[in-house]
Amino acid sequence: MDLRNIAIIAHVDHGKTTLVDQLLRQSGAFRENQAVAERAMDSNDIERERGITILAKATSVEWKGTRINIVDTPGHADFGGEVERILSMVDGVCLLVDAAEGPMPQTKFVTSKALALGLKPIVVLNKVDKPAAEPDRALDEVFDLFANLGADDQQLDFPHVYASGIGGWADLELDGPRKNLDALFDLIVKHVEAPKQLANEDKPFRMLATTLGADPFIGRILTGRVEAGRLKVGDTLKALSREGDKIEQFRCTKILAFRGLGQQPIDEAVAGDIVTVAGMSKATVADTLCALEVEDAIFSQPIDPPTISVTFGINDSPLAGKDGSKVQSRVIRERLMKEAETNVAIKIEDTPGGEAFVVSGRGELQMGVLIENMRREGFELSISRPRVIFREEDGQRLEPIEEVIVDVDDEYSGVVIEKLTSSRKGELTEMRPAGVGKTRIVALVPSRGLIGYQGEFMTDTRGNGVLNRIFHSWAPYKGQIDGRRQGVLISMDSGISVAYALWNLEERGKMFIGAQEQVYTGMIIGEHSRDNDLEVNPLKGKKLTNVRASGTDEAVRLTTPVRLSLEEAIAYINDDELVEVTPKAIRLRKRHLDPHERKRATRAGA
Repeated sequence: MDLRNIAIIAHVDHGKTTLVDQLLRQSGAFRENQAVAERAMDSNDIERERGITILAKATSVEWKGTRINIVDTPGHADFGGEVERILSMVDGVCLLVDAAEGPMPQTKFVTSKALALGLKPIVVLNKVDKPAAEPDRALDEVFDLFANLGADDQQLDFPHVYASGIGGWADLELDGPRKNLDALFDLIVKHVEAPKQLANEDKPFRMLATTLGADPFIGRILTGRVEAGRLKVGDTLKALSREGDKIEQFRCTKILAFRGLGQQPIDEAVAGDIVTVAGMSKATVADTLCALEVEDAIFSQPIDPPTISVTFGINDSPLAGKDGSKVQSRVIRERLMKEAETNVAIKIEDTPGGEAFVVSGRGELQMGVLIENMRREGFELSISRPRVIFREEDGQRLEPIEEVIVDVDDEYSGVVIEKLTSSRKGELTEMRPAGVGKTRIVALVPSRGLIGYQGEFMTDTRGNGVLNRIFHSWAPYKGQIDGRRQGVLISMDSGISVAYALWNLEERGKMFIGAQEQVYTGMIIGEHSRDNDLEVNPLKGKKLTNVRASGTDEAVRLTTPVRLSLEEAIAYINDDELVEVTPKAIRLRKRHLDPHERKRATRAGA
């Protein structure tokens, strides 16, 4: 059977996973009466809840005698480690662009990787049936993007289709019949080349591992594209590291191929196909699985370095161990090492004490997803404020700079520009109209300045702004950037919070807790209205007397407390604060202070 391997690239929420649903449906991968969940490729709980793709996943469809292996890639740059590995398995890319928004930062990130590998793109202008769609403008912007990214003449001569993923149609012309996706299927078969590896069928077996998984029945499994030769169940293989050193020798116990949404056992894998192999015990991502006579490892694409780091520690608060079952540093370390093995964009380092671990990665969202997964597994953690990773080159200190693209109502553009350029040391590069009453702002801002800005941005734009960011380059250190302006309200006692006390404290600032909640000494219960920290007593009840008269007692009506999400909490804290994460709660607290420091903090708060 003819083979085609293709990856689908798109920005977050441009309709990539919905389009894959329709490709599967119209190719006959599902039975007519089969119950299939919406966005079937988003198999992870967090992916479904947030509506984003986090893990790169493969599927397979048949079209007129050709098998098309489709790889669904993450749209967010924080999960770029997935993208860089997965693009080495395909021969072409489908670039999905929202006809109203045009190419966005995450589109640019993944597309630059694909063009650098020499992959030929097909452009799908999605959502052309939206009232705000401007497909001609979006197409021009895609061409400009390719030119700016250094595409060659063949890549710039790309075919395109007009489509609606949710409507399930794609046409070569804007005013086409709008019935089905046949035009897109035919274009993939015609434009994407068959795998070059098909010519290497008679050579010894070689395969580069790109994703690692585990199956409860067959153990450790590695997925990749067969670069040369054939593999049968029972063959003896060896694993080579990137440098070509032998890691282990093992027997292939099972070969799985993608068929629709699932995987099916097959007897033989051939060059060019994407398969999953079982039987190894040590081999991991970026290793080469090969026949015993092969000596050289396959080159693996280098991964971009991490830009931020977060310290994961044990939960040592007074409420530790109440919610979670996994609280020891040994168990946390094992889980983090397991994550680093499957996610090549993450690096783990032990701290001198051994009770905390520095986790380095691409961004706050990537860290937030890892922490959320761990808390759902029963872990309790204390998390530090994210810190930017600096570089030293030629005696100069460099820091990561991000490109920020903001779409905002005209009336709020002034405050956004002021916040990005003056207080956060950003540099405005572009500002233009983006539709009726909207402005698009493009700026280069240090990563340090963007930590904690998302919540402030939503407040400044009354929730109507859209902010996208992506790593741009390394640049000389920009100098001091102020952190959070406001101080916090810190509990000076442990116990159950009282409504009367919180009601009296409301004039001091915003509350993060409600009545009848467990608090402890050092826990942050709110944001102070001024710039200093203040120790308060949320347990203080009303003094009771034996005088009773109508009208003397005021009704206690509390303002709804501000509940910070996990990412908001991590971005909110200062360097001397921690986020306490348990399966049931997210709390903020001060780091443990010695008695002298506590006295000074109390005096400063008073």
